[in-house]
This record gives sequence, C-alpha cells and structure tokens, in this order.
Amino acid sequence: MGKLPAIFVCLMLLAGLATAGAAANTPGMSLFGDLKYPSDFQHFDYVNPNAPKGGTMRYSAIGTFDTLNPFVIKGVPAAGIGAIFDTLTVRAEDEPESSYGLVAENIELAPDKLSVLYTIRKEARFHDGTPMTPEDVVWTFETLRAQGQPMYRSYYGDVTKVEKEGERGVRFTFKSADNRELPQIIGEMPVLSKAYWSGRDFTKTTLDAPLGSGPYKIESLDAGRSITYKRVPDYWAADLPVNKGRFNADVIHYDYYRDATIALEAFKAGQYDVRLENSSKDWATGYDSPALRAGLIKKEQIPNQLPSGMQGFGYNLRRPLFEDPRVREALAYAFDFEWSNRELFYGAYRRTRSYFDNSELAATGVPQGEELQILEKFRGQIPDKVFTTEYDPPKYDGSGNIRDGLRAALKLLKEAGWTFKGEKLVNDETGQPFEFEILLDNPQFERIVLPFAKNLERMGITARVRTVDTAQYEKRMETFDYDMAVVAFGQSLSPGNEQRDYWGSQAADEEGSRNLLGIKSKVIDELIEELVRAPSRPSLVAHTRALDRVLQYGYYVIPHYHLSAFRVAYWDKLRRPATSPKYALGLDTWWIDQSAEQAVEAKKGQVTKQ
Repeated sequence: MGKLPAIFVCLMLLAGLATAGAAANTPGMSLFGDLKYPSDFQHFDYVNPNAPKGGTMRYSAIGTFDTLNPFVIKGVPAAGIGAIFDTLTVRAEDEPESSYGLVAENIELAPDKLSVLYTIRKEARFHDGTPMTPEDVVWTFETLRAQGQPMYRSYYGDVTKVEKEGERGVRFTFKSADNRELPQIIGEMPVLSKAYWSGRDFTKTTLDAPLGSGPYKIESLDAGRSITYKRVPDYWAADLPVNKGRFNADVIHYDYYRDATIALEAFKAGQYDVRLENSSKDWATGYDSPALRAGLIKKEQIPNQLPSGMQGFGYNLRRPLFEDPRVREALAYAFDFEWSNRELFYGAYRRTRSYFDNSELAATGVPQGEELQILEKFRGQIPDKVFTTEYDPPKYDGSGNIRDGLRAALKLLKEAGWTFKGEKLVNDETGQPFEFEILLDNPQFERIVLPFAKNLERMGITARVRTVDTAQYEKRMETFDYDMAVVAFGQSLSPGNEQRDYWGSQAADEEGSRNLLGIKSKVIDELIEELVRAPSRPSLVAHTRALDRVLQYGYYVIPHYHLSAFRVAYWDKLRRPATSPKYALGLDTWWIDQSAEQAVEAKKGQVTKQ
C-alpha cells in the first residue's frame, strides 16, 4: 500500500457494502451481517488481555513533519499522531468490515436505513477532562467535510443532515438507503473538541499539541526530527473491551531519518525497536549484523489475509504524453518483472495483475453472470478485450531478453503516432521527443526503476529518474506535479465510497485527493456508484470485478508485485499475542518484556561494537 500519508494509516476509512446490521444495545455494526463478538465480549481474540504495561517502544519515520493537524491538506503530519484521537467506533482486525463502539455506546440503524443514531458514552472525555458531547460530533463532521482532506467530502457526500438527538445522541441522515457502507463509515470519524478549535484556524498547520482524547498524549517533540507520545494514565476508555490488551507501552517515540538506508543502519545499532521491511533485498541480506547473529534481533514473516491493493508505476493522465492508452500499454513492456524478481527480489514476490489481488474480488478469466450483465451496457465505451481476454501484464522468462516485448511495444507506439528519428522516439506531428520524469522519494527504489528506464531507452524513450526528499515528494503528489511515480492504492475486503476518491472524475481535480492518476471516465464513475449501491455481498463482488476489469484495461498503472505477509524485524524485548489478527499487524497489541529488555540492553553494547 508507494506511500500513503500517515493519517491514512491511522484513520483510513475502509468500508463495505453488504447487509448492515445495527440496533440498540449491540456492540457495533457489521456490513456482512452478524458480528463475531457478542454484546458482553471482554476483549478481542487477537490481544493478550493480561499484557504488562510499561516501557518505551521506539519507531522510525522517514523525512520530516511540520504539523500536528493530520486532518487537512496542508503540511506533513507527525508519525503516530492518530493515537491521540478517539473515534466513534473501532474496527475489529479479525473480522471483515466490522466495528465496535468506542466513543459510541450504541449504534441504531433506522429500519428504512435512511439514518443512523450514534449515542455517546457518558464517560467519554477529552484529555482536559471535559466531556465529549453531541455538539462536538456535529462540529467535527461539518468541519471535516468543509475544511478537511478531500477524502472526507468523498466519504460523507451522501449525508444530508447531522443533528443532536436527545441528551447524548447524534443522528446522521442520508440521501438514500443505497449507500449501505455509509452508516459504518461515520463510526470511523474522530471526535474533536469544538471548544478547543473555536479560537483556532482548523485549516492551518500547527506544532501546538491539539487537544485529544485517545490513549496517548504528545509529551515532547523536536520539530521535524522526533516526537514522543506518553500513555494517558487516566485514559477514560482504557478498560473498554475494544481496548483491553492494547496500548501497552508507556511511551511511544519516533525518530526521523533521511532515508530508509540510514534508518536500517540505525535499527541494527539499536536506535529503535521494530521495523516493517518492504525491501526484499534488505530482508534477505541487509539485517546481517552481530545483533542478529547473537539472537538480539528477530525476523518474522507474519501472514495476513489482506487484499494486496495495487502498487505500480502510475501515469499522470493530466500529461498529454500519456493520454493515449496505446502509449500506456506499450510502456508496460519495458518492466521486466521476472528478471527483477530473480535478480533483485530473491524470488520473494508474485506479480500483481489486479487492483484487488489476493482476494475473491479480483477479476479473472472473462466476465460471466452478473459481472457480464454489469459490463454489457458499457459495450462500445470500453475495450472489446474486457469481454474476451483476461488481463495479464507482459511476461518474460527472467533472462533479461525482452526483444519480443519491445517489438510489441514499438508497434503500439507507431499506431499511436510515434516513430524513431535517429535513436530517439519522436511524435509524428510535433517532432516532440518522448521524454518524461519518474519521481521517487526513496533511493532504494532506484535499483528497480533504473533497469526499467534502461529498457525504455532501448525503445528510444528518455525517462529521467529523480529522487526528492519526503516533504517535496508529498507536496508534488498532492498537487499532481509529476509525470510518473510509484503509486499505491490499498483496498479493503469490501470496497465502496473510497473508490470515488481513488478513481472518480470529481476527485481528479481536487488537490490532495487520492486520484493521483487523474482518471476521468464516465464509465468508471458509473461503475463506482453502482458498487456503492450493491445490495448484497455477491453483487458487491460482481461490481468490484467489473470495476477492476475496466481499470486493468485502462492501462493506468504498470503493476508491480505483492507479498501476502508482513515482514517484521524487532529487538528481542518485544512480545506479541499468540494469535495475530487476519487483517492487520496489530503492533498496538505488542508489549515490552522488561526482563528481556534488561538482558538485551546488557548485551547490546557488546555486540554493536563488534
């Protein structure tokens, strides 16, 4: 899941579309029907409810940060900032698309499904001791939709009215009952203090610690370099079932590093405690160190059942160079995944071909049944191959010989109006040479991109690879100031409203949206709206496959690869529950074994000097 801003990781609003179930005195909502956990459940199955509290967990972050307000488009939010805010509900990480009450005590979906009532717990408090009120919820919703990140406008677009009801209730009214995920999406909303923000400009960046309500407070920061959070000793929700066994560290600390290479060396030196690895080369060879050989560092691959989403070389369709789908299809022949997997990735990956790989949502074979019926009405507006041929990116034998692929690419480029002049590919009408820039924010990706650029050069195309710092990269991506970049679109088991922000025409013109590619398609817009209104799980699957197939044959991305596991390295003072959640890593359920920490610290000084 490229790189997503930190707030999307902390508060990402993934949701679904099957039957929504909610009523008074239920612990939450499930978009698939029944909830796994009963109303009297004590804790999630993937936690250790007796996990000891205490100690410090140290993490790394790359680049810098300049704001503690993660809800607006301006600035780069500090890592971990989501931990200071509570939301109406908490997602269960071992159920697909189920949520349980946190700030909300009860959730009642109206019989006609045209509204949902969230009832606030009496004990819900902000860090200054003031109660959370319905007025805070109403203000938060209206402010996020009007002034927050563009995604909030996409997610909340079908809400027509928000109003206080009774002493502690807030009712959200909807345009129609078709958007079945919307009642649950509302529960993912953080609750902010209306009183605190009343005298402040919500749209601006700030390094003043905002008033929160979550398990941690900001203790200190060194602007752009580090931030420290301290567990709230009298946290109002500490004993709720949704929080038992979580938030075990007393202190969470993030240090920022210039790039991933420096961060890896810092980890091996014991400067921080846990690291998620996304480089197959580093996973295979980069951790070799005295600490690893002494058993002080542990490496684990923890399986998950998450859809892979899509990572790839993404075209900016706002650039005239990439308007022609034949051009986009042609350039894909220059990426030799099989050679890269053998020579660069140690055979670790599978090629991604679907926007929903590793799940039943992926479009495979040719469309049939309901999926075919969905697509039929667009016949003539979408490529004929959608109906006749399963999409597959170009394949090679791993030898590095891609001559046949380059010939196929050059044929497509010739059809699109490009021919060789000397050693350069030029446009037949304008004489413009085929040149563009590939934007990166991680130097480690250069080893993957440079062979791709070399293959493009063999086609007469000049692709300049440019690596910039994280802040500049995020700003350029927010303003769509790039030609090609490594992009990533995470997916849930039940996609819905977020697809508007990914591929919707309206989002293409909104700076800061996640329609990084600039897709504007009436067909895709209609497919998204039908997906949002899908009446059942089978229908959801069919609509998602239809959307997937049209995206595949739009050639908007040159797909990369994926792995169905988390690669985690950590110093052997951390412990985790015996059961891992299916759909997340669950680092907030880990804890520090203080006796092991003492042993590690005693040995660390010896081994890191070797």
